[in-house]
Amino acid sequence: MTKTLPQWFRQDIISSKARCRLKEIKINTVCEEAHCPNFSACLEKNRLTVMILGDTCTRSCAFCAIKKSPDKVLPLDTEEPLRVAKEIRRLGIKYVVLTSVTRDDLPDGGAQIYERTIKLIKHYCSGIIIEVLIPDFKGSEAALKTVIDSGPQVLAHNIETVRRLYPVVRPGADYDISLRLLSSVKKHSRGLLSKSSIMLGMGETLFELLAAMEDLRVAGCDIITFGQYLAPDKEHYQVKEFISPQEFESLKEKAIKMGFRACLSGPLVRSSYQAEEIYGQLVRT
Repeated sequence: MTKTLPQWFRQDIISSKARCRLKEIKINTVCEEAHCPNFSACLEKNRLTVMILGDTCTRSCAFCAIKKSPDKVLPLDTEEPLRVAKEIRRLGIKYVVLTSVTRDDLPDGGAQIYERTIKLIKHYCSGIIIEVLIPDFKGSEAALKTVIDSGPQVLAHNIETVRRLYPVVRPGADYDISLRLLSSVKKHSRGLLSKSSIMLGMGETLFELLAAMEDLRVAGCDIITFGQYLAPDKEHYQVKEFISPQEFESLKEKAIKMGFRACLSGPLVRSSYQAEEIYGQLVRT
């Protein structure tokens, strides 16, 4: 493990073509807002992670580049679901990942907007596969059920890091609430695939990481992804170490042995990266 950028770690330069294409997209995307390292590669394959409920989060996670406005009531764009559905149809997307900022200022955390958006996407885009990456909704079972009942094929919720680091990395979030949310997925829909992601290089130990993986398996999580944490800038939580490709591969082997149905693990992996391929792999088996 190393704390300096290793020679084997390389990010693609965002192409001018990708930037031009993104300017044409009239909806918010995590691809841009969260500074995703796979920005160009995904756009070239017509892959997109759409961000709803605005572009401002009510929490202050130390790792995240998305704009923040903690403890404030933010405007709600009720026209956003229709705009998202029409834009996805225009782009011809066949597999979409739908995520959001956290909206603790809303009574249901934005669950009804998720529901409306999913239903409109299905109406305008026949045959589309929808993966949702949801916030914790403060542990609300009713909010979770609202999203699940709208019929996505994959439901993801990221624990992001190990339990010990939550107070520093994810103030306002709760490790156990996230696990309970994932545990509840199969109660509402046994056939729904569940998914979570962990960022590495934040100071976690292997023992803590394995414990988190076990916790996710107990919660019934089907899919897990591991990626290298990259600090958006000097004001955010700083990288503690860079994990080698060999260590990422070793974690994947451990995850499969633990019983995860699928695992994607590598330096540039993000929760939504190659989501379509993973889904296709699982539905064929």
